[in-house]
Amino acid sequence: MLTQLSIQNFAIVDHLDIELQTGMTAITGETGAGKSIMLDALGLTLGERADSSVIPADKQRADISACFTVANNSRAQRWLEQHDLHCPENTEKNPPQECLLRRVITREGRSRAWIQGQPVTLQQLREFSQLLIDIHSQHEHHSLLHRDSQRHLLDAYAGNDALCREVREAYNQWQQTRQLLEQLRTTSDDNDARLQLLQYQVEELDALALQPGEVEQLELEQKQLASAGELLTTGEALLSLCSGENHTDSNSSDFNNAANISDQLSQALALLGTQQHKTSHLLEVEKLLQSAHIQVEEACNEIHLHQQTTPLDPQRLHTVEERLSTIYQVARKHRIATDEIVALHEKLNSELEGLSSSDEKLEQLERQQTEYLVNYQRSAAKLTEQRNKAAAKLSRAVNRELTTLNMKGCKLTVALSPRDEPHRHGAESLELLIKTNPGQPLQPLKKIASGGELSRISLAIQVVTVQTSAIPSLVFDEVDVGIGGETAAHVGTLLRKLGDKGQVLCVTHQAAVAAKAHQHITVSKAVTRGKTRTCLHTLADEERVDEVARMIGGAHMCEQSRAHAEVMLQTIN
Repeated sequence: MLTQLSIQNFAIVDHLDIELQTGMTAITGETGAGKSIMLDALGLTLGERADSSVIPADKQRADISACFTVANNSRAQRWLEQHDLHCPENTEKNPPQECLLRRVITREGRSRAWIQGQPVTLQQLREFSQLLIDIHSQHEHHSLLHRDSQRHLLDAYAGNDALCREVREAYNQWQQTRQLLEQLRTTSDDNDARLQLLQYQVEELDALALQPGEVEQLELEQKQLASAGELLTTGEALLSLCSGENHTDSNSSDFNNAANISDQLSQALALLGTQQHKTSHLLEVEKLLQSAHIQVEEACNEIHLHQQTTPLDPQRLHTVEERLSTIYQVARKHRIATDEIVALHEKLNSELEGLSSSDEKLEQLERQQTEYLVNYQRSAAKLTEQRNKAAAKLSRAVNRELTTLNMKGCKLTVALSPRDEPHRHGAESLELLIKTNPGQPLQPLKKIASGGELSRISLAIQVVTVQTSAIPSLVFDEVDVGIGGETAAHVGTLLRKLGDKGQVLCVTHQAAVAAKAHQHITVSKAVTRGKTRTCLHTLADEERVDEVARMIGGAHMCEQSRAHAEVMLQTIN
């Protein structure tokens, strides 16, 4: 329920803190005193459109906040949890007890909103506020004008929550399967052509049988095979230079007559060996020449190994080049790099398997769709039966209440219309139809012209459904327009009944309604320093007598009207 409303810099309100209680609270005052200001400010905290014209000329922004208790409102607690807007100390075992909504409007027309101190969108603010409070007035935000709210009201009245969930789950299963089937059927015309292409491509790649890293190995081998002849010729020349060995035709070698390095080093060492007395320089030279001779011998051994291991295989070279050519051709055909061929093979093979099994999937999904549709129809039929019973019962109960509200010619009907296709909310749509005078046709509730009639119809519906309503706070703005006498008294009695079950705020001009309230707040204007300001005051018992007497007698309040007020208050309290 709403426990506190704080208003700053809104219309003719500088600062106002309103403490509210459970039960029925009457809000009264002279015409033009500003009773609607409180409801307009409250509407902003619930997500209504903002207008910077409500900000006083000497202020830069309006700031309104509303505090609600949500201790017994499981739907509100669940919403806060789902949107991660609960306080850190709140857990599943320790749900939030209070919730603060705040709205700020700047002179530039910007608007910001918070829930529990965390920024939210206006859509989130509106969605959450619908779980906290319902405003019944002549304004378009009246929840009963919306068919979704009407359906929820009937289902809550009938106790259909579990059955509604069952229908939604069955519908979701059917709908998801239906969408999958539509996707498969939409592409089925192209499947045959795609299947043939995939079969050809996969067979080609199967035949290629390219292995990871194979291209790099083949390219390296091709380079080695292509340069083998030149490398062997170079090796022969090196052997001839280093050791005098020559395995080629003597007539074709340019190195046959060349003095080899090994012989020359041997000759140099022999010459040094003839010297009996060597200087230190010659000794060092001898060491270096001996080392060089050994390294030349090792070089010759390495050249021999090179000659023996270097392949000269034209046939293998031809095979490798043909393999590479085939690989390059496949890569060009698919417009990819050679290192992407293996991945492409896997992808096309997977797609081919999927298409090959599409017929089986279609049959399986068709069986599932039929099964889910049967489940949906079974649950929806139960829901339809429950709704039909509840609709008749609700219509009769509301019409009885409308008779007591001096609307004897008014008749309400809960109309159920079958849907052409399955729907997540059941096999029928629902709408409240009303006729306000005999002979008139039934029309949707939202087409009623009179705001006062709409308010009384809403009151009758709320009284009937109060036991099942999940909304803890109700606001009725001038629900008693155009009525008086016994009808006004009965309106007051009905509002008090609602207040006994929760919280009701009622802006009224009828003394008979105000006298039924548990609490009474007056709204008045005061002029301070040349400025008009709205003031609110919670009345004590004696003050209530004076206010009810004023409402009875107007400006000419007398002892008789005061005595009448005392009787009215004593009767109820």
